[in-house]
Amino acid sequence: MMFYKFAYPLPMVAFFAIIISQAGAYDPLDPNGNITIKWDIMSWTPDGYVAVVTMTNFQMYRHIMSPGWTLGWVWAKKEVIWSMVGAQATEQGDCSKFKGNVPHCCKKNPTVVDLLPGVPYNQQIANCCKGGVVSSWGQDSSTAVSSFQVSVGRAGTSNKTVNLPLNFTLLGPGLGYTCSGAKKVPSTVFLTPDGRRKTQALMTWNVTCTYNQILASRYPSCCVSMSSFYNSTITPCPSCSCGCQNNNNCISGDAEIESVVGKNRTRSRNSKAMIRCTNHMCPIRVHWHVKLNYKEYWRVKMTVTNFNYAMNYTQWTLVAQHPNLDNVTQVFSFDYKPLLPYKYTNDTGMFYGLKFFNDVLKEAGADGNVQSELILRKDMSTFTFKQGWAFPRKIYFNGDECAMPGPEEYPYLPNSANSKLISVLTMASFLLLVFVNLLGMI
Repeated sequence: MMFYKFAYPLPMVAFFAIIISQAGAYDPLDPNGNITIKWDIMSWTPDGYVAVVTMTNFQMYRHIMSPGWTLGWVWAKKEVIWSMVGAQATEQGDCSKFKGNVPHCCKKNPTVVDLLPGVPYNQQIANCCKGGVVSSWGQDSSTAVSSFQVSVGRAGTSNKTVNLPLNFTLLGPGLGYTCSGAKKVPSTVFLTPDGRRKTQALMTWNVTCTYNQILASRYPSCCVSMSSFYNSTITPCPSCSCGCQNNNNCISGDAEIESVVGKNRTRSRNSKAMIRCTNHMCPIRVHWHVKLNYKEYWRVKMTVTNFNYAMNYTQWTLVAQHPNLDNVTQVFSFDYKPLLPYKYTNDTGMFYGLKFFNDVLKEAGADGNVQSELILRKDMSTFTFKQGWAFPRKIYFNGDECAMPGPEEYPYLPNSANSKLISVLTMASFLLLVFVNLLGMI
């Protein structure tokens, strides 16, 4: 009887582990988001083939920022890379068995990175050489693609003899991505520039990589604080939102900032982040302030602050979920795009910087923040300041969900507050804003 009591624990544990890992990779705000890696064999060679590898980021708001992507795989047999265009293997490996022509890479498990901008034209192909930076699909689909060409030797020379690579890995630029196995798909069809002829790849296979925030980091990478015009209390980020194990390495005083940051302006891509000492220990804080209340509209101010002294965030994205985002009237200083993952729901929006103005969130310091205000039209059947309704349900920065305060900590509407008091507070805030603007014009 004891045997039957413990007969199924291991299979059940394995089953639930698979379910949890799959659930972690599923993003309810971007259910179809993934990075698809497509291999198109364009021609056969005496001992292998030439392929164009295209990486397309179909994630709506998660991009790959500097220092860029790193792609790896394991060859099925004894393949080598003779040459590459638009990318390079980080290590050549042991090519001592070759006489005369020496391959570009002889490693069983090559690791490939994009080339930097400005390389000679004979080393470039379309959509290459951006230092591995890839935009999100929602932000700019034209730059959400990265490509390179690879010439593979000691491989099959026909559709029946080619062996697909195994165990794909993707860093973007850090951990978090899990890749499927390579799968043969119908050959890609290409249209000539004049649009009068179609050609197709000799063979095509796809690899799909999905992101899991739990795999990327044990802790969140951002947090949310809140305030409002009707309550003087500021709700800070939850303590240790991003893990207080980092507080031994954080930077506290101005003297320490000058001595440490000044020496590390050109740190390598593997350098440890230098975070300002805070109660939350997050590199990024998003502050949501309910600023003004009008008769038919209300106004919110959003501020994103960088506490990392060693990193600029290029092409950053901010995603907010709130039921009134279905009626955004105006957004200042940021670009805005509604996200519609589901047909009948419009409560999620993506904000990002204006190109050449504030699309780079600079390192911590006086300039290490970006701000925007948005005006939303009220739906009188649902609008209220009670029970924290005016605050977001979720906030994401660069695709990672931020730590939120508990609902009981939201700035609350005072018990004595009524519509007349809110109107008085709103008018006072408005007059103060006008007075400040007039002072600025003098």
